[in-house]
Amino acid sequence: MSQAVEEPETQNLTLVQAVRDGLRDEMNEDERVLVMGEDVGKNGGVFRATEGLFDEFGGDRVIDTPLAESGIVGTAIGMAAYGMRPVAEMQFMGFIYPAFDQIVSHAARLRTRSRGRFTCPLVVRAPYGGGIRAPEHHSESTEAFFSHYPGLKVVIPSTPYDTKGLLISAIRDPDPVIFLEPKLIYRAFRGEVPDGPYEVPIGEAAVRREGEDVSVFTYGAMTRPTLEAAEQLEGEVSVEVVDLRTVSPLDEETVLESFRKTGRAAVVHEAPKSGGLAGEITATIQEEALLYQEAPVKRITGFDTPFPLYALEDYYLPEATRIVEGIREVAEF
Repeated sequence: MSQAVEEPETQNLTLVQAVRDGLRDEMNEDERVLVMGEDVGKNGGVFRATEGLFDEFGGDRVIDTPLAESGIVGTAIGMAAYGMRPVAEMQFMGFIYPAFDQIVSHAARLRTRSRGRFTCPLVVRAPYGGGIRAPEHHSESTEAFFSHYPGLKVVIPSTPYDTKGLLISAIRDPDPVIFLEPKLIYRAFRGEVPDGPYEVPIGEAAVRREGEDVSVFTYGAMTRPTLEAAEQLEGEVSVEVVDLRTVSPLDEETVLESFRKTGRAAVVHEAPKSGGLAGEITATIQEEALLYQEAPVKRITGFDTPFPLYALEDYYLPEATRIVEGIREVAEF
């Protein structure tokens, strides 16, 4: 007679707590894993994502760095090349640009430049996106910069469960991963997260809601207002919501399977429209599933302007009302 399999114990965590839990589990599992960044040590990071790790693991594995993003990532690349698994924190995505050269010219190229002799198992974490009334440079959503570049993976979770599992997968990955955390929902809700390490595969989207009429592709903080819009349209339009979770590599199979079912699509992200990932998703649909298409693909995005300050922040971000209008436009075409 077979024995019953015990279900793993779970915790009810916020998204930012899931980040910390994932870091702690991997640091316990693998002594090569270390955390480095501005104020990540005794202060626990600007959003307290590393709170308590300094006391638990000490200053050799939770390293406070100077305010120099290029130095943080450059040092981490050297560590990764020689066997460590560093997790480098950028305080905000808008501060990542001084490290852009290190990321695209060195981390992303190390495997090909060395003909496979070296890999770069590096994770660069950054809170991204708007909605928290932050000043200039603190609300950027420029994931398309990094998605464009070969050699990098770009991961953006939307739930506590996925956050921990994807972060652990990113740390274990042999190549560099840009791990973007939607700070708008850091503490917006809680979700069940298993104790102990587990992986959520990088490169696999999740269908958050089944539907028949319109497919909506989104990720990160925009997943919740997209689901809210789908609920508001209940009985009028049957909306399928696909959370991409990884924007590079894109899960084309899931995107195309959903689109072939509905024949209509919209893409929701808070980044500006021009050059954004909505264009890439639209082009993929056009190339691979044109004969299934019944309406133009709608892009519901931020605007082609610098991210505004407080008075216009809510207007800039796609919220449920604007998403509802966009989905109706597609459904009624």
